[in-house]
Amino acid sequence: MRALITGVTGQDGAYLSQLLLEKGYEVFGMARRSSSSDVVDARLRWLGISGKVEIVDGNLIDLSALLRVIQEVQPDEVYNLAAQSFVKTSWNQPLLTGQVTALGAGNILEAVRLIRPKARFYQASSSEMYGLIQEPRQSETTPFYPRSPYAVAKLYAHWMTVNYRESFGLHASSGILFNHESPLRGIEFVTRKVTDGVARIKLGMAKELKLGNLDATRDWGHARDYVRAMWLMLQQSEPDDYVVATGRTVSVRDMCRLAFAHVGLNYEDYVTADPAFFRPAEVDVLLGNADKAREKLGWKAETTLEDMMAEMVDADLFRHRARGA
Repeated sequence: MRALITGVTGQDGAYLSQLLLEKGYEVFGMARRSSSSDVVDARLRWLGISGKVEIVDGNLIDLSALLRVIQEVQPDEVYNLAAQSFVKTSWNQPLLTGQVTALGAGNILEAVRLIRPKARFYQASSSEMYGLIQEPRQSETTPFYPRSPYAVAKLYAHWMTVNYRESFGLHASSGILFNHESPLRGIEFVTRKVTDGVARIKLGMAKELKLGNLDATRDWGHARDYVRAMWLMLQQSEPDDYVVATGRTVSVRDMCRLAFAHVGLNYEDYVTADPAFFRPAEVDVLLGNADKAREKLGWKAETTLEDMMAEMVDADLFRHRARGA
């Protein structure tokens, strides 16, 4: 089996590559050409799989490149994980977010339809599409109400996936993934910002941690568990859309409490809320209903928030100590 992963150098791309390699796949990862090629595969190197994934040049906004990549790789499965994925940045770069996250998904769907229509396709949808929530627990049938340019772009990509499935018969599925984190999470995301801050404070490199809305609550799981759900979706005889979530919601404040407690510190002594980090339009709470994924895919989250935060804090302590902190 051959798999093509866009966004292979990101958190999910790295864990998915690891999973597929363990299952005997040939894994091809599409990445933008960058002058920072020495760090582009840092997450793959962290997992010890950098030399096992074949990197191919491509870009979601270049349909001709996508056609070439699909033609060369001839994948059996295509996982579209690439996006401008930081919500806060999407307000500063709304058009770029639309080009990459929204239209980019349409480009790769079109490339698959034209070159490899029998390939199975996965689209990384997002719980941010629910935004101003219309139901206490969000399922596949909950109405969407996006509250950021990122969420609007993801919603376009989501419905394009449904449309290509219904119009052209593609085996195209979407995973509506709720927040999922790991030691490979980008430093700009709140969970990693917290665990990196904990490590810096514990090692005497910092004295405080400034965050945004401490009362925002999210359904947080581990990316390692969530990429398993992606793979399971493409093993089904019929394509469909699935919510992937833990079914537990925790505030940023309580997440900080867990992270600081792991190193014997009280978060209240170090964490402050800074209005500069608040979103223009806040998503106050997200809580996923993954009953369908459990029933049809046999999937459930296996890593607790407590274990995940401990793993992330330990990883950031290791990183800083390795740099000579």
